[in-house]
Amino acid sequence: MADYTIKRIDEMETIFEGIVRRARASLGATAVGMQVMAFPPGWEGYPNHDHLHDSADEHDLRQEEIYIALEGSATLLVAGEEHRLEPGVFARVGPAQKRRIVPGPAGFRMVAVGGRPGEAYSPPAWTELGGPLPVPPSP
Repeated sequence: MADYTIKRIDEMETIFEGIVRRARASLGATAVGMQVMAFPPGWEGYPNHDHLHDSADEHDLRQEEIYIALEGSATLLVAGEEHRLEPGVFARVGPAQKRRIVPGPAGFRMVAVGGRPGEAYSPPAWTELGGPLPVPPSP
């Protein structure tokens, strides 16, 4: 029996009015976290957060993330610096590092890949198809 899944982005379940697509669960992947995020121009909703203290879901704690730009541009605010994210640019942010993404004038679409260094991946409930919405970090 073949073991593969192929999906178009527009076939993946969305949350937050289409800003987040549950890519990992839509593909049936279990070894790594992965979501597609599409931010409208000037959107201010991506919180400044880390993955040591700012999550109510234990599965999100201690997670590092890799951001892969697909379309548009954004500014990654991290460690007091600004870094431009655009197609062809990849960024990795460690669990303890605060990070925030601010989309550019044309909006921004990216893939966010996450996992816990040195640990097996265990998906947070919010990433499951039909799962509850994630709890935003406290300000």
